[in-house]
This record gives sequence, structure tokens and C-alpha cells, in this order.
Amino acid sequence: MSNESDLNQPPAGTAAELSPRHVAIIMDGNGRWAVQRGRPRTDGHRQGAHAARQIIEHAARRQLEQLTLYSFSIENWRRPAQEVAELMELYQQYLISHRAMMHDNNIRFRQIGRRDGLPPQVCREIDNTVAALASNTGMTLCLAVNYGARTEIVDAARQIAAEVQAGRLTLADIDERVLAAHLYTEGMPDPDLLIRTAGEMRVSNFLLWQISYAELFVSEVYWPDFTPAHFDAALENYAGRRRRFGGLDNRRSANAAALALSRDS
Repeated sequence: MSNESDLNQPPAGTAAELSPRHVAIIMDGNGRWAVQRGRPRTDGHRQGAHAARQIIEHAARRQLEQLTLYSFSIENWRRPAQEVAELMELYQQYLISHRAMMHDNNIRFRQIGRRDGLPPQVCREIDNTVAALASNTGMTLCLAVNYGARTEIVDAARQIAAEVQAGRLTLADIDERVLAAHLYTEGMPDPDLLIRTAGEMRVSNFLLWQISYAELFVSEVYWPDFTPAHFDAALENYAGRRRRFGGLDNRRSANAAALALSRDS
């Protein structure tokens, strides 16, 4: 059975599928990378930030439309307070120190997730980065910070309920497009490819609505060691897949028809 989102997808097997428009990455393994080397977990986060810069620049050169990185989840607040404070400081400094790099690569910037709970200085640098890169026309870099997909859907449901209560929407108006328009990712293309590092086989409350038809690629490599070559390998793997979006594989359908014709003749 098809749905509204299927209507906007490219035909299976076409050239448009060979390069994803939007790649999302769950950057996992920073802490384990550090522990294996007998180093503080924050060293893993800093090395992970370096890996992120390499992937961002490489993705921009490959002319992706969007790259979304899962940087800090709602659940990450459960980590030790010192580690959380260091992560917030690292994020603030990352935005400041990488702003020129993003501008040089014609990158636009967005963040998704709740701002409530983020330190004021972090929110200030988010706004400064968005404003500084607003006129760029290349790849959109989206960082998911203080993000959880279930929280995102709850926030969207609350907004829709408020609009119904105010008379701006009716129950009959609510469909997939209306809900999508109230998500943090409003206006963004859905991810075509979701990459997860460190070998974990789960999506960890990340973009649950948006990855309905995304292809999944799991790398055994910890995020600090994830290089542009690993990224290219994921894209090459994606290019060899058949995306059907609930339909039939065109090649298999053609082969089945030819087989039936040969039997009838």
C-alpha cells in the first residue's frame, strides 16, 4: 500500500537514487575509543569533533544537499554532570572555531532539538552561526542537539492540538504533511541514508518519523576513526541498493514478466 510520502520519491533504480540527497549519522563510540586507549572520555569527544569536521568538509565537496549529525541526545543528560558540562563547552567552541570553515565551504547551518536546558552561551553561538551562514547556498549542516525523536513528535502533537483548539486546524486537516510541517525538521528532505558507527544495530530515538524509508548502513569503526574513505564506502554501498518505497523492484518485475511470457510461448 502506498502513502503520501511515496509520491515524492524517485523511481526505483534511477540515477537520482545513486547519490543520497540527505545523509544522517549517529556518531557513536567516542567514549569507548578513549577508554580502549586509557584516556578520559572527553578525549574521545574531542577526537570525534575532529572526525566530524573532516566528514562535514568532505560531504560539502561531494555536494550533498544535507548532512545531519546526532550530536547530543535527550538521554545524554543522564551522563555524569562533568562530562555533560564539557560536552556543552566543546559544542560552544566548535561553533565558534568552525564557523569560518563552514562559510568557506558555502555551508548553511541548522540545529534541531529543544533549546530548553541548553546553556545560554550555547544558544547564543547557535544563533550567531545560523545568522553568519544564512546567505550560503550549499549543503545544509544540521546538528541534532538536546534531541529525541519521541520528544519531537510530542512537541509536534502539542502544537497541532493548540492549533485545533484555536480553530486554525480541524481534525480532518491533520495528515502526514501537517504533522511533518510541525516537526523540528520542517522544510528538510527526509534522510536517504542513515549511517551508524561503532557497530551498534539500533537507531537510538533518532529521526524516527523521517527515516521511514532510509537505507541503513552500520560501520564497525568507532566515530573518532571514521574517515572520508569510510563515508565514501557507505555511499558506494547505498548506490548499489534497490529502493522500492513499498513498490516492486523494476528489474524483478521485468524478469518475472519475461519468464511468464516464455512459459506462454
